[in-house]
Amino acid sequence: MSSTMIAPSVLAADFANLQRDIEMVNESQADWFHIDIMDGVFVPNISFGMPVLKAISEHANKTIDTHLMIVDPDRYIKTFAELGSNILTVHYEACTHLHRTLQAIKAEGMKAGVALNPHTSITVLEDVIRDIDMVCLMSVNPGFGGQKFIEQTYEKVRKLRRMINDNDANTMIEIDGGVTDVNAKNLVDAGADVLVAGSFVFKSADPLTTIADLKTISNL
Repeated sequence: MSSTMIAPSVLAADFANLQRDIEMVNESQADWFHIDIMDGVFVPNISFGMPVLKAISEHANKTIDTHLMIVDPDRYIKTFAELGSNILTVHYEACTHLHRTLQAIKAEGMKAGVALNPHTSITVLEDVIRDIDMVCLMSVNPGFGGQKFIEQTYEKVRKLRRMINDNDANTMIEIDGGVTDVNAKNLVDAGADVLVAGSFVFKSADPLTTIADLKTISNL
């Protein structure tokens, strides 16, 4: 891709001032909103559900990138499309029939993403890589924000980029977890297209500047 995309993770926003933070992202150089939906079963945390996503989508004027960290995501594909999701990412580890799930997501007019936990090898996606619009590599263990970046992610990105190229696929690579100005450029150099940043953006003193700096660093 010609430009690396930045997707602030709303999980790290101030929920007491959510509209303010959504408007900040709208005004920023960010490209997408990254929305983490957690059920307390697939991951040990519960984030927010349909009513909050609906409220976000009503104010957001950029791409809604919804990341489902839930069991049985197939039950909710149509619902998340109706709530305004442009990209819907499911976890490989939560999908018994992944190819069918990808088809169902696309049938609802969304781009289809697949997330991999840190322990899951990219080889599990080889037979469906051309059906996937985006692979989200978890660079922390899913379920909580503010975790330390897993260094093995760089090599995983390089391997995934080779797989995508070898299969002549158009799949994007997204990195989710522990992204900062320290590792952003290395991730892009390894092959990443989209960087999700949560705490690094929303906990900073000046989120607008932080996003702008991350965008600049990622596209050097």
